[in-house]
Amino acid sequence: MSLPQYKKDFLKAAVEGGALRFGAYELKSKRISPYFFNAGDFYTGELHVPIMDAYAQTIASSELADGFDVIFGPAYKGIPLAATVFYALAKTDPAKYRKVAYSFDRKEAKDHGEGGSIVGSPLKGKRVLIIDDVVSAGTAKRQAIDMIRANGGTVVGIVVALDRQETLPDGDGKTSAIGQLRKEYQISIISIVKLDDIINGMQDVISEDDIKNIEAYRAKFGASD
Repeated sequence: MSLPQYKKDFLKAAVEGGALRFGAYELKSKRISPYFFNAGDFYTGELHVPIMDAYAQTIASSELADGFDVIFGPAYKGIPLAATVFYALAKTDPAKYRKVAYSFDRKEAKDHGEGGSIVGSPLKGKRVLIIDDVVSAGTAKRQAIDMIRANGGTVVGIVVALDRQETLPDGDGKTSAIGQLRKEYQISIISIVKLDDIINGMQDVISEDDIKNIEAYRAKFGASD
């Protein structure tokens, strides 16, 4: 099955810009992954436009399209994502998204001026969509959810660039970090692409050996949720 054009454009930009790399990379879990993704490498306009548009189209075509007031980007990688995707949504459909706001957190609360740990839109009474690059163990997302709730907001979902579709290192051998968060918080979590999209959509872009290595990794560590 062919991928939508925005997913193809996203993957092409990710590979060409070095945000998606193939080889052997040790993760925090100590697993050796045959691929590595880092949204922090989308730091030029040429590369950032495809990811910004892909996030916007993923959100606009999902069950979350009409259900949020604020896009929240956890520090640090989530900050530029929140600001630029907020802009992309407003540009794509001004009537629907012109009043959507964005917000992000400081790592350390400010004790002067406006003070506090939240920058941008207040969260109290708002439906909040968290945006980030990936979910690893889920720790950072739990911290973001707790922070948003502490500031009076309601988290309605999370959107990430890549779903690794990978089991938790200390889990039940079936559940992914995203699956665990869905179950724990009863919220929607969507992604631009999944690992299956890389396998199925990049046959003509990366080497046959890379595809085989990813398939083997998926067979060993793939989640079933």
